[in-house]
Amino acid sequence: MTATFPTYPDLKGKVALITGIGQVGIPDSSTWGNGAATARVLSYNGVRIFGCDLHLEAAEYTRQRLLKDNPAAEVEVTTTDVTATKDVERLIQVVVEKYGQIDILINNVGMTAPGDPGSMEEGAWMKQIDLNLNSVYRMCHAVLPIMEKQGGGMVINNASITALRFIGKPQIAYASAKAAVIQYTKASGVMYAKRGIRFNCVVPGLMFTPLVENLGQSNRSEDQEVYRKITEHNVPMGKMGESIDVANAAVFLCSDAAKYITSHALVVDGGITASTGTGG
Repeated sequence: MTATFPTYPDLKGKVALITGIGQVGIPDSSTWGNGAATARVLSYNGVRIFGCDLHLEAAEYTRQRLLKDNPAAEVEVTTTDVTATKDVERLIQVVVEKYGQIDILINNVGMTAPGDPGSMEEGAWMKQIDLNLNSVYRMCHAVLPIMEKQGGGMVINNASITALRFIGKPQIAYASAKAAVIQYTKASGVMYAKRGIRFNCVVPGLMFTPLVENLGQSNRSEDQEVYRKITEHNVPMGKMGESIDVANAAVFLCSDAAKYITSHALVVDGGITASTGTGG
């Protein structure tokens, strides 16, 4: 059965660069990662996809899955370390050489690590800031001159509700980085508004992704405990979100349906950040 998604005719033929497109494969699973799901919806809108991931095998898994799901999709992937400036510069060069343009940049890379302000080691803090925040700077720094030269573009940054409220897990570096991503998005959107480049971010809540699914299928008691904590929640809607919810929000923000929206943080969380924690 062919999947159906919201369609935006203005997106057809555009080129989207998506970081963190890879995901861990679970045989016969219907679960998609946020980056992979965004690529999926964009490809159904006729967008040409160039995705990167730290692990080429994970990126290639997503590419094969996208092509199986939508044979008409145009998808290329490569490996890139977004914490390395030279790697980012090489990636941008490859994309421009192939397509001659970058219309959409999706900064999807992100990873959390445990730690509170008093116990988190400096090295762990620095790695979290570099991966979750500095990577956004590196990608934008390399792509924005291209978007300016071509007369416009869209940047979508992936944040997190940890930037808005404490959700019960000690992850101070991740939360701080994601809060900075939101402000980076808002300030950049203002600065580039007259240059035809829109900046927005998607702020996901508790999403059931392959990472969560893997924890649930693990034989390790530690993983099972993490899975329990994640899935026992107080979301007012009574359920976790799905990657398609994040993807639909991101693709909407990329389209002309959102042409007057910039510097915005679109929260996709089932109401949890607006609740008192009672679940409704």
